[in-house]
Amino acid sequence: MTHVLVVDDEPHLLRALVLNLANHGYRVSSATTGAAALTQATTTPPDIMVLDLGLPDVDGMEVIARIRQRRPQLPIIVLSARSGSQDKIEALDLGAVDYVTKPFDVNELIARLGAVSRRANIGQSSDPIALGPTTVDFAARLITRERGTSQRPEPETIHLTPTEWRMLEVLLRNPGTHHRPRTAHRHARRPRTHRAQLPAHLHAATAPQTRTRSEPPPVPAHRTRNGLPVPAVTVLDRTYTIRLAGS
Repeated sequence: MTHVLVVDDEPHLLRALVLNLANHGYRVSSATTGAAALTQATTTPPDIMVLDLGLPDVDGMEVIARIRQRRPQLPIIVLSARSGSQDKIEALDLGAVDYVTKPFDVNELIARLGAVSRRANIGQSSDPIALGPTTVDFAARLITRERGTSQRPEPETIHLTPTEWRMLEVLLRNPGTHHRPRTAHRHARRPRTHRAQLPAHLHAATAPQTRTRSEPPPVPAHRTRNGLPVPAVTVLDRTYTIRLAGS
């Protein structure tokens, strides 16, 4: 699970960010001062830092410079009300990987976090996962299964819905872990942004959230979709495990 350190001295904004990032599957810690951020970056190292520049003790630019000396590979996303070009250039030159100005759309920030995480390969391997004759490639969103004989293999493609992909990733990224149905479904569903807890200046910048029904549960292994077998998630002893059709 990707660990994000959020640094901001505005209590309501900090609480909203922690809540939303946790709801999107991140492990979140927080700090309200530059000194605390520098300490946490060393004692409990995060994978990504989201940093406000207007801190009460140490300017955010100085925090970036010090972090670069201690942890040069730590991705830092600046989150600031300073919208001038010079501030953006200075932060990026110091080593920040992205710059988001306030007010901002929370969903955009979460998308930028995901992009930074993918670029840095944080919390995941880009290598395909082999399960016997079946190969799962999360980067390409592709599942293939070898059929036929060794002399004449006949690869086939297995298709999944977005929810099935997320559930499969939860299971395969945590080998040996049994997931209770409620927990697995919570991680597999697309999270909703908690607008009710956002500060007033963020409501205007956040698009209204539409609650939609979750997608249908995975298709059982003995059934097919468009004539092709699909993976099936089954419940064993009140916990989820996974098997592939035909295995």
